[in-house]
Amino acid sequence: MQEEIKKAAEIICQARKTVALTGAGISVESGIPDFRSAGGLWERFDPMEYGTIQAFRTDPEKVWTMLHEMSAVMKKAQPNPAHKGLARLQKMGKLHNIITQNIDDLHQAAGATDVIEFHGNCKTLVCLACDQRLGAEEIEEGLTPRCACGTILKPNVIFFGEPIPSGALPEAYALVSSCHVLLVVGTSAEVTPASTIPYTAKMAKAKIVEINLMPTVLTESLTDIFLQGKASEIVTKLVHEVERMVSRG
Repeated sequence: MQEEIKKAAEIICQARKTVALTGAGISVESGIPDFRSAGGLWERFDPMEYGTIQAFRTDPEKVWTMLHEMSAVMKKAQPNPAHKGLARLQKMGKLHNIITQNIDDLHQAAGATDVIEFHGNCKTLVCLACDQRLGAEEIEEGLTPRCACGTILKPNVIFFGEPIPSGALPEAYALVSSCHVLLVVGTSAEVTPASTIPYTAKMAKAKIVEINLMPTVLTESLTDIFLQGKASEIVTKLVHEVERMVSRG
């Protein structure tokens, strides 16, 4: 494994542009379970009843019974060494951008900049009637949040049936179409549009470095270097190796 980490660090150090694609696996160690995993939200709340934009428009108070639980988990979560490691790579100039499927804001909390969020961010709420936006911290815990106009607010995250934020996909494609390394961390990249990102990068002849607990559909078909293990442990070792190489010049 150490030899593979050295190889990954070497190609990151040599690359002119490295982009990271992250998913739920990077935040599990921060106490945020994958919605689809055992014990996740979708095991207890039917996503067709609670996770679609139509469900929210039809009965937002019902959907907020699930959202309150989600919000409580998100508020307790803190960045783990994997988030901090990617932020460190950015500060070193060895990571250009982060594309994430997560809504937890932990990349930014760790100090990362230039983060493209495919599924929005739970730290803000939006009014579907007047487009008023509020910080989630402004809302009293446990109460269904309402806009000044009286409409129940929606977290500024992407529900099933909603398009991803305007501009996110073109920006992501532009980045990975010109990157030299794609770092895939904590995601199997099976859900669109994230599923298209590794293939776009590979078509641009980028090297794919994958960090996951278990092999994925990418591992045999696209991945050049597979680093198996917990994101926090592997990213920390990778960053240390990059730092060592940079210090040696």
